Amino acid sequence: MKNTIFGSIYLALASSIWGGMYVVVKIVVSVIPPLELVWMRYIVAVIALLMIGLITRQNWRIEKRHFFIIIAIGIIGNAISIVTQETGTMLSSAQMGAIITSATPAFMVIFARLLLKERLTLKKVLSVCLATMGVFLIVGVGHMNLSSKLGGISLLIAALTWALMSVLVKRVPSHYSQIVVTTYSILVALIVLTPFVMPRLHAINISQVTHPTIWGGVLYLGIISTACGFLLWNRGLQMLNASSGGLFFFFQPVVGALLGWLILGENIGVTFWTGSILILTGVLFVIIEKK
Repeated sequence: MKNTIFGSIYLALASSIWGGMYVVVKIVVSVIPPLELVWMRYIVAVIALLMIGLITRQNWRIEKRHFFIIIAIGIIGNAISIVTQETGTMLSSAQMGAIITSATPAFMVIFARLLLKERLTLKKVLSVCLATMGVFLIVGVGHMNLSSKLGGISLLIAALTWALMSVLVKRVPSHYSQIVVTTYSILVALIVLTPFVMPRLHAINISQVTHPTIWGGVLYLGIISTACGFLLWNRGLQMLNASSGGLFFFFQPVVGALLGWLILGENIGVTFWTGSILILTGVLFVIIEKK
């Protein structure tokens, strides 16, 4: 029960951090393209994680057979998923992004069943259904025009790959420090992305990047959203089963909509609060579920 409570807190915090990330990405991506932005935030994240690891004197040794899983996590989750997510956010509407992203927990339930042989209970199915209904109530179902189809496909790839990555995290033995696992997986993504980014860096307007809003946004994305968010998410997944842990992903669109209302002045109505109650109810089923 203790692991369930703390795991739930970690996952809820991570998802909430990523919900606030959309406001920052929307501002920064107007100056720094998605691929370069992911690369920059990972440089900041790796530096932050290395400092934390050195201060806390982490053991950086990982067995070769387990490192292949970390490489897969880095390529699938940290490289493909995040790049397609930010590209989709740039090309499509926020509503479409929230709808498609909300498919992640359902994909996690499927991958957890296929890869981890986790039992598919009625309570898990009900939780996913309630949370999905809640997200649809909050964001609504907008018309998908031709110009946003590419963004929709990109977001769908992001949801699939993030779900697969989250299940793969469960394959990493729990005795490894999450600081070490997260650092290595982000470093793998950084290595993979560098050949694609280097030829494109000259096109970025340096004078715009030096604006406090832009470099401050990159620092936020690197330290808070990436380093802290990934640490919390991976740690939470180690404490809950993958299919149940995925439900906390629904906090992302809720927090994103709420911050849009508070910071950007976007209107939210009764459907937002109704949807939030459905999502919290679905998550509550996970917290009180007895193993």
